[in-house]
Amino acid sequence: MNAHHKPEAAPVLLREDAQGVATLTLNRPQTRNPLSEAMLAALSQTFTAIAADRAIKVVILTAAGPVFSAGHDLKEMTARRADADRGRDYFTDILGRCSTMMQQITALPQPVIAAIEGTATAAGCQLVASCDLAIAGGAARFCTPGVHIGLFCSTPMVALSRNLSAKHALEMLLLGEMVPADEAARIGLVNRVVPAGDALAEARRLAAIIASKSPATIKIGKRAFYEQREMGLKAAYDHASAVMVENMLARDAEEGIGAFVEKRAPVWGET
Repeated sequence: MNAHHKPEAAPVLLREDAQGVATLTLNRPQTRNPLSEAMLAALSQTFTAIAADRAIKVVILTAAGPVFSAGHDLKEMTARRADADRGRDYFTDILGRCSTMMQQITALPQPVIAAIEGTATAAGCQLVASCDLAIAGGAARFCTPGVHIGLFCSTPMVALSRNLSAKHALEMLLLGEMVPADEAARIGLVNRVVPAGDALAEARRLAAIIASKSPATIKIGKRAFYEQREMGLKAAYDHASAVMVENMLARDAEEGIGAFVEKRAPVWGET
């Protein structure tokens, strides 16, 4: 072997599929799993592939090491201040790519469950808030610390403000303080807290329950949830009623209701 040969770096994102669940692991623990150019590209490409994968019913997003994600790669971003435009084009591009990836999670037909151990800060906290469900280990902590360095966490604010009450979201954004797991559950950033080290196991337990349901119904329901949330009350009810009519006419609803009446287990369709 050539003495100067360097082994290829491990993938920034790992994927493991089992029983209809895709587990994605952020895999740069030595640098605190930043949402670097490479990580954003890997996440976006993987979500695109999963969206078209009928075998996958649920996605779990977790991370290697003691930090879930420290957010954007500030070293990567700072290096572009030497550009002629002081980095404006680059910052616009990288923040746009990050926002697109976060929206992919919402648009994904499959539910996404975050399993968090350690800290999730800045855009890493945004990633947690963007997932459909979130399970935190007891030692997990969350923070939007941009105010400490003169950079308000404006893009994380979008996801936070759609999960938390206005005052709780603004408290995180204005103070930039660490929020412990129990407090994160109380204010609605995560669904539940489990003993440290058990977040992934609990996420897998919930994923197995969801994976046992009709994939077509879950897809319909997730899409309708996010659509109606952006509407006024009457428009939301009108939209939800129309969705439910179509859902009632779907094959899996007919099968599920029939199975309930006949006291048997339903046999779901593939999509």
